[in-house]
Amino acid sequence: MNETTSAPQGRPRSESARRAILDAALALAARDGYTAVTIKGIAEAAGVGRQTVYRWWPTRGAVLIEALAEIGAAHVLPEPSGDPRADLRLFLDQTFELAVEVPVANVLLGITADAVSDPGLAAVRRGYISGRRDLLREALERCDRAWAVPVDTMVDLAFGAMWYRLMNEHAPVGPQLTEELMVVVDALAR
Repeated sequence: MNETTSAPQGRPRSESARRAILDAALALAARDGYTAVTIKGIAEAAGVGRQTVYRWWPTRGAVLIEALAEIGAAHVLPEPSGDPRADLRLFLDQTFELAVEVPVANVLLGITADAVSDPGLAAVRRGYISGRRDLLREALERCDRAWAVPVDTMVDLAFGAMWYRLMNEHAPVGPQLTEELMVVVDALAR
């Protein structure tokens, strides 16, 4: 080995093992709920050793937030249709549909609870949430209107309503919430 070549740093990640781990974690969360998911259970379901999971993720929350990030990455802002209001409606509908899919809401709520005592997980969760916020902010900015409140406040209103309903289960998250929020959007346009 010459001086410009360095030794490999650990074993490279196996994409098939990574995929098996993420899929197993989501399947367990869907079947048993977030709180019942363990690294041991994920490893067994994925057919890998616990050390393989721990090599790449420190906690179940970290495994599941990566799995959710991949799901979220597939749900992006629609291409502009020429009707920014219709694009916003479509984005909200897709976001709320994704949020209520099993196990997305359960996992996000569990990760939020775990993040209270895990600063590392809190940072990862914030990264996931900020990506979703950026997409909604962009959808609102496409409307090219003057707003009575800052766009970030409108983002908070939309996602705040979704989270409040998911946490308290007093009202559904879905097309009706989109309709109600579109009324708020219209009311906040100057």
